[in-house]
Amino acid sequence: MTPEGISAGGNVSTVRHFVLLGFSDLPELQGFLSGVFTIIYLVVVIGNSLIITITILDPALQRPMYFFLANFSSLEICYVSVTLPRILFNIWTQNRNISVLGCATQLYFFLILAATECFLLAMMSYDRYVAICHPLHYSLLMNPKKCAQLAAASWLGPVPVQIGQTCQIFSLHFCKSNEIAHFFCDIPPILKLACGDTSAQEVSACVITMLFAAVPFTLILTSYSKIISTILRLPTAQGRAKAFSTCSSHLLVVVLFFVSASTNYLRPKTSHSAGTDTLLSLLYTILIPMFNPLIYSLRNKDVIAALKKLFLQMQCHVSS
Repeated sequence: MTPEGISAGGNVSTVRHFVLLGFSDLPELQGFLSGVFTIIYLVVVIGNSLIITITILDPALQRPMYFFLANFSSLEICYVSVTLPRILFNIWTQNRNISVLGCATQLYFFLILAATECFLLAMMSYDRYVAICHPLHYSLLMNPKKCAQLAAASWLGPVPVQIGQTCQIFSLHFCKSNEIAHFFCDIPPILKLACGDTSAQEVSACVITMLFAAVPFTLILTSYSKIISTILRLPTAQGRAKAFSTCSSHLLVVVLFFVSASTNYLRPKTSHSAGTDTLLSLLYTILIPMFNPLIYSLRNKDVIAALKKLFLQMQCHVSS
């Protein structure tokens, strides 16, 4: 019997729409999951919006470090918005169908934003490298024009490559099933549904992952090796602690994001399972973006001071 959503075309059946199965195996927890994901989405949007607001309004944060942080917070809102609203829609309506075009669009934006996150994290590490290792040249090397160019390259650089990758994946015929064992359209579960040879797409995905993840990660490791070397040569313990505090939050975010994402995409195809893919994807697509505002605010005195100032101004405005 031809599954719903699959129609026969000549000798090959083609999918008309997909079904996102993510969390459908937990019917008794749908209400709980709806509440949890709603809270997470609000935390991500509100937390990152606060960071963007204070970096714009507070003169003390008009520095390259916080310019990149504002870009990163904007990215996190977009990144989570690619997946979480769709999860909530599926749970609220119990309609898990997504058109092929909708699935391709979701995958396209997810891949672009994931690549942009890798590049922005690399730009942020470069900023810390220049600030700590070449402080006398910092204002020259990280001038506003240079920062804008680096940010623009991070946002726009992945676009043409990911257009090509998305088109390559959705040029396949999907005839095995139309059920995606995941909560969003991602490369590994989509390739499992394709009929015929998918080795070209798998190699392409691996190469692009290496380009957009391994290369930035290598640059980050190189930057931090030089940063740590410079910090250890500082004459006082107070100076070393102050220097390391300016980059510890970023380093924590880097480790959490790259370890979880690379583990998911660079594992052999035979080791992929729906449960493991879902847990890893939850970590780097939803949970880490939720914790990022907390990591950057709680570990940064300038951000804490700016937030306190903003809240005081809001209280004064309300009381007046």
